Parts: sequence; structure tokens; C-alpha cells
Amino acid sequence: MPRIAFMIMLGLCVALAGAQPAAAADQSALSPAQKEEIKKLIRSYILENPEILPEAIEILQAKQEKAKGAKRADVLASRKEELFNPPEGTVIANPNGDVTLVELFDYNCGYCKHFFPTLMEVAKADPKLRVVMKEYPILGPSSAVASQAALAAMKQGKYTAFHFALLGYKGQLSNDAIMKVALETGLDLPKLREDMRAPEITAILKKNHELAQAFGIDGTPAMFIGDEFVPGAIEKEDLLKMIADARKK
Repeated sequence: MPRIAFMIMLGLCVALAGAQPAAAADQSALSPAQKEEIKKLIRSYILENPEILPEAIEILQAKQEKAKGAKRADVLASRKEELFNPPEGTVIANPNGDVTLVELFDYNCGYCKHFFPTLMEVAKADPKLRVVMKEYPILGPSSAVASQAALAAMKQGKYTAFHFALLGYKGQLSNDAIMKVALETGLDLPKLREDMRAPEITAILKKNHELAQAFGIDGTPAMFIGDEFVPGAIEKEDLLKMIADARKK
């Protein structure tokens, strides 16, 4: 097996380099010349047996994902209230539901737009599902403007309607398109523009970005269903199953 052969080769390299057996796992026990010799032998082996690389990459990715998962669990334990009960109140389905789904999204994200009808279909079919939207604009300046406008619409009692309209917009949002959608939603544009400049809106978006970074989230959509993290859009059947599993817990 390639991996076993590689490990044997690595052991031989250490032995050939003259390291003491008890110090084989301690790189500090090797001299610079010994380390260089090991690097040369390992490189030579990899070049002669490149088929081991996919396996090595797969093992590395699995370790990285496991580490990320452990980190997310730690962050969730300490910041669950902040994630599930945002002070900005961006809850668009049953505030008193028994299972909470939190989605970090961007209004210019094609996957978010594609997934949103599925999410709303599930929320309609499951009246006990609580849905929290976390504004996470990462796809350019117009994404930030859209999130600022959506949060400002909260002051006119139209966050949910405006949210639906923005995610239903076809194509890339421009600043003019955002204002057009706002007008069609029945928002007072002069008030909206003034409210968009409020320091608390800037603070909300800054906090959302910091929270996403703490969880290691760098793409949208990203969801939490109960305590489970979902890195991307999923099919309706998978979504229903995860909600059911969260409800059992």
C-alpha cells in the first residue's frame, strides 16, 4: 500500500540520517544535515510514487475539517445566543419555533437565491421551524449596500418583505436596483437612505463578519440547523432530515 510504503520509507530516512530511535519523532534531535537528507529522500520517493499524493491530500483535508469542526463546536458553545438570537431581530419564520435554522447569506449569492425558495417551502410546510437570517455581505460593495438597506428597512417594519424581494431579484444587484426594489416594496426612500447610515447598522454587519470568521465561514450560504453546521445549499430532502434530527435532540 502506498501510504504504508511511504511511512516505511520515512522511517528508513530517519535511520539513514543517523537519528537515535527514541528521538525519531522529535525533529529537534536531528541536525540540519540530517533533516536535509530526509527531505531529499522523501522528495525522491514522492517523485517516483506520485500516486500517494491524492491519498495524502485526502488525509490532510480530513484532518483540517475535523479541526474546523472542533473549533466551530467550541465557538458555538460560547456564542450560541449571539448566533441564534440576533439583537437585530432578522427572524423571518416562527419566532417561537422549536428548531432554529440560521443562514448566513449574501444578496448577490446565486446559491443563496436558488436555495431560498426551498427554505421557504420547508418553513411553510413546517410551522414549528424558526428561521434566522444573518446578513453576511462578502460579494462586493453592492452586497454591503443591500444588507445596509435591508437592516434599515427594519425601522419601517418591512425587513421580511424587502428581504424576499432582494433575494428574488434576477441578476447582479446595483445600487440603483436596490433602491428600485425598495420603492416597489413600499419603503420610504429618503428615510431608508438616512437609516442606512446609522452607526448601529455598521456595527451589526461588522459583528456578523467577525462571528463568521470565528466559525471559519468564508462562503455563502452557510447554515446552522440546531447544533449542526451546513457549509452550503442542500436539497429539500436533506434539509427536512436535518430539521427532523435536530428536533429529536
